Amino acid sequence: MSSLPEKKHFVEAYAGRAPWDISGPQAAFVAAADRILGSVLDAGCGTGENALFFASLGQPVTGIDYVEEPIQRARRKSAERGLQATFLVMDALALKEIPQLFDSVIDCGLFHCFSNADRELYVEGLASVLKPGGRLFLMCFSDAEPGTVGPRRVSKSEIEGSFSQNWTLETVSPTHFEVIPEFEATFSPGGPKAWFAVIKRT
Repeated sequence: MSSLPEKKHFVEAYAGRAPWDISGPQAAFVAAADRILGSVLDAGCGTGENALFFASLGQPVTGIDYVEEPIQRARRKSAERGLQATFLVMDALALKEIPQLFDSVIDCGLFHCFSNADRELYVEGLASVLKPGGRLFLMCFSDAEPGTVGPRRVSKSEIEGSFSQNWTLETVSPTHFEVIPEFEATFSPGGPKAWFAVIKRT
């Protein structure tokens, strides 16, 4: 099974405070919370803020990340806040190994990390863990973000192409990632430009 590229980059990022580790859920997921229903898988959960937000709403949540340090932090946060959530060290390209089916999957900044080939494997894995009729809520870097700092940019047409079979792309809306203050000047005002897509498993 292949892995995400540049694992060393993420290990180094979590040696301190990663730019995207904002100590709270991303606003785009909070805004969509009334649609993110039932059991939730957070693919690429980092230190768990989005997952823990949904756990605080009483939903069963599993978060995965292939770097151990953020998973350890997520587990500590869960215990400190008295929230029930499962956090696993796991490669997101191995989703087919998860025996559970979920009502919803959230992806906050993972999809844009993949090569084209691994992107296909990832989408296949998503289909294997999401119940028919369930939805994927996907937030990724947008090709509208200028420059080259940060991860690979993704176009709307790339999202459409990746989910053209056995999925229904319901909405793709422009938004932005929130980042920690030290990195705000690095990107567009308000944070890096992003897409927020809602994709139904058919």
